[in-house]
Amino acid sequence: MTDWLTPDEWRAVALSLRVSFWATLISLPLGIFIAYALARWNFWGKQILNGIVHLPLILPPVVTGYLLLVTFGRKGSIGQYLDQWFGIVFAFRWTGAALAAGVMAFPLMVRAIRLAIEAVDPRLEQAAATLGASRTWVFATVTLPLILPGIIAGAILAFAKAMGEFGATITFVSNIPGQTQTLPSAIYAFLQVPGGEGNAARLVWIAIAIAMLALLASEWLARLVARRISGQ
Repeated sequence: MTDWLTPDEWRAVALSLRVSFWATLISLPLGIFIAYALARWNFWGKQILNGIVHLPLILPPVVTGYLLLVTFGRKGSIGQYLDQWFGIVFAFRWTGAALAAGVMAFPLMVRAIRLAIEAVDPRLEQAAATLGASRTWVFATVTLPLILPGIIAGAILAFAKAMGEFGATITFVSNIPGQTQTLPSAIYAFLQVPGGEGNAARLVWIAIAIAMLALLASEWLARLVARRISGQ
């Protein structure tokens, strides 16, 4: 099995899994918070926030990558201070690939979780609040268990999206083998050289397999949690 792919190809697959995992894990708490705010709160600028969240779905990925570069690059408006004060560098690092993948996958995560929150009857939350529970306790004991299937679906959907991210990633962190070359970037690189179609095809099948496994896992986990919540 190890001979099926070259070491560089295995590194591309491993890096994609690493990038997707951290992109999903780091963005999940913020995704839950924003989804809850959009679903339950009324505040000035709500539609602006909703538009900003979904902007990566509308903009060309290259534009998103460029915006990340001018914001979080070494000379960017935020990146230069992260570098000077904390030694944190995103541009042309795998961490930048995780940032780009997380930004591109974030709208899908938020939308799935928001739909799950909106499906919860607000009267259940109001009943818990009338019994003296704080807003945080109501969310932790009432809302959160009911929206777990949506959170799982949103997280795995974001993971799958991050696995396939290409445009923003290659613009922000380039395509450096062993450092920033993810699975889609490796496929693109192989397609640019004569005779690389076979290598690209192998990676394409791996990408399809990972995406299908992620979707099947999402369905299975969501149904498992739903059955436990309903007591079946």
